[in-house]
Amino acid sequence: MATKAKYSDSFFQSLNKLTGIPMSKLKNYAKENNPFNILEHPGVVEPSDKQLEKINKLNEFIASYNVLKLDQENEKITFKSPNDSGKYFASLLGGVKDKERFLVAFLDNSNSIIELRTVSQGTTNMAVVYPREILKMALANDCSSIMLSHNHPGGSLKASSEDIALTQRIVDIFRPLDIKVLDHIIVGGYSFSSMAENGVLPNDRMDVANYEPIKLSAAEENQVEYTSVDEEIEL
Repeated sequence: MATKAKYSDSFFQSLNKLTGIPMSKLKNYAKENNPFNILEHPGVVEPSDKQLEKINKLNEFIASYNVLKLDQENEKITFKSPNDSGKYFASLLGGVKDKERFLVAFLDNSNSIIELRTVSQGTTNMAVVYPREILKMALANDCSSIMLSHNHPGGSLKASSEDIALTQRIVDIFRPLDIKVLDHIIVGGYSFSSMAENGVLPNDRMDVANYEPIKLSAAEENQVEYTSVDEEIEL
């Protein structure tokens, strides 16, 4: 009951600030009536012309927000498996040979994308990743987990030792915050491989958080051997 009263007070305060209708009038009406009537049928509180105009503008905003939110819900990209995430990142990075790009998807608790960001764009064999910037983005998105992906311009699907070391650095930063690194997708050509599927994704914190920039290269000699579980995507 206390929680309901708290949100009712917040509603009245916001309505008062946005429309100029006195708090006393709003609360007196709400004693015996549904407070949402004030927005849906503003005449019940006998607003001035200026107050009525503000209520109408507020209703227009709420309607637009609800429509946009519904569209977003229908268009949400949700990862249910490494195959889903692999195909998604391969569609973005497939065939990119001119430079190495590093992407991060910030996910909610249903593994749906809140925001996708290109956090680094380097040369054909190197990119520099800034962990502090990834952390800022993650906190801004209030995400539950993150998904990493980058391409190997040379086409290899093998995770290099540097790829694994970078992923470990990211895990060291996010693990204490209860933000999980779900996977790191390597894209080569139009195919992909999943570090999680291949058993080379770090899961536990190994060291204290290190926010120094990370150089990520695609050196062939540093690749880790494992059986690739890659998929060819249809374009």
